[in-house]
Amino acid sequence: MSLLAPTRTRTQVSPQPSAGVWPGLHDVSKSPIHAAIAKRLTRAAVKHLPITMQFPDGTRWGAGGPVLQIVKPTSFFRRLGTEGLIGFGEAWMTGEITTGGFDVSRPAAGYTAREVNSATDELAAVLTVMAKRMSVLIPGPLQKLRRAWQSRTPEEEENTLTGSKENIHRHYDLSNDLFAHFLDETMMYSSAWYEFGEDPAADLTKAQIRKIDGILDLARVKPDTHLLEIGSGWGALAIRAAAQRGVRVTTLTLSEEQKALADRRIEAAGLSHLIEVRLEDYRAHAATHVGQYDAVVSVEMIEAVGEKYWPDYFASIDRLLVPGGRLGLQAITMGHDRLLETRNGYTWVHKYVFPGGILPSLKAIDDVLAASTSMRVQESRRLGLSYVPTLEQWRHRFNSDLTKVAELGFDDTFVRMWNFYLAYSQAGFDAEYLDDWQLGIGRP
Repeated sequence: MSLLAPTRTRTQVSPQPSAGVWPGLHDVSKSPIHAAIAKRLTRAAVKHLPITMQFPDGTRWGAGGPVLQIVKPTSFFRRLGTEGLIGFGEAWMTGEITTGGFDVSRPAAGYTAREVNSATDELAAVLTVMAKRMSVLIPGPLQKLRRAWQSRTPEEEENTLTGSKENIHRHYDLSNDLFAHFLDETMMYSSAWYEFGEDPAADLTKAQIRKIDGILDLARVKPDTHLLEIGSGWGALAIRAAAQRGVRVTTLTLSEEQKALADRRIEAAGLSHLIEVRLEDYRAHAATHVGQYDAVVSVEMIEAVGEKYWPDYFASIDRLLVPGGRLGLQAITMGHDRLLETRNGYTWVHKYVFPGGILPSLKAIDDVLAASTSMRVQESRRLGLSYVPTLEQWRHRFNSDLTKVAELGFDDTFVRMWNFYLAYSQAGFDAEYLDDWQLGIGRP
């Protein structure tokens, strides 16, 4: 959500969040020209937006609304002018901008959960305003320069057989205890499915179970089904499918941490005879298990596949399914025009959260299915607006005990980074810049 189109990076050395290693994070460009341009464009962009940018000298920009505090204007505008979105996110991580007085000079664990949640609620509100006006925040001439300026995905983050494993490792192997700290008891790390009137906090687990049942229904999973899951998570979907529908499940993951915990949870549930967790890439599995599954499910895993590999992904599933088999797919999506504009960009999310990731559009899914498989989308269910309370609950739960986060070995920079990631994602769904769909896919 940058105000400028460029998204250049200073370094391609990967951050190591679990070790508190943040290469180049505190290296700020010295260019006064970029800073001056960024300042002028930002002032013009927010002039009529319902947000407030508040400066140390008391100056305020914007038309009023949630407040973004500019703690260090010079550094912020230099980052914004040279790094775009990456600079915006890094300015938050370093405390050069903040909300609600969430100050880096005070240890994160020294704040109450209520203080941090209030501050990051305001951050989410600021980012939502920006997301709703994304198409008009960047002047037309700068939008045309986007492709020339933006950085490309580093070669080592391509989703090859080896690259995919490393990309998954960098996110999902952070710490099982960290994910358990903010996810609900199902440990589902994807959008829940809320019904109208439900309490986001009290009903999160119920909404996650409803989501699992919904995707199993779309895949037509019944007692005699042999089910393949691509992207195991921590085993919740496989456990529910086996326990409630009596099916055999093979589930694939590239995360050693996830497999270890999923195996323990499956054993504790007494379902080891029905569920096999394999540390294996879907492409390798498709080469040796042609036509062996009645159904395949994959929940918010396609986002990590990479556009270049979407044909392989869907063609592999097509090969794995028996005649008449079904795919239940849950996917985070963006509009097709936004996909075309941003498909080659390297953003803050890639650098710090999901290396190698890219969100498809519904049209892209339709096009790849038509070109690479015999399958087509036959049913759909929209969950995008359910992601707003899901992400808010994850963020609030994460902040519920930041002392525990510190005890797990994560520093204050990580706390700010994780809050930005969750608030940024929430804003994308709240603004309907992003969406989330469950799709029933089969051979017509």
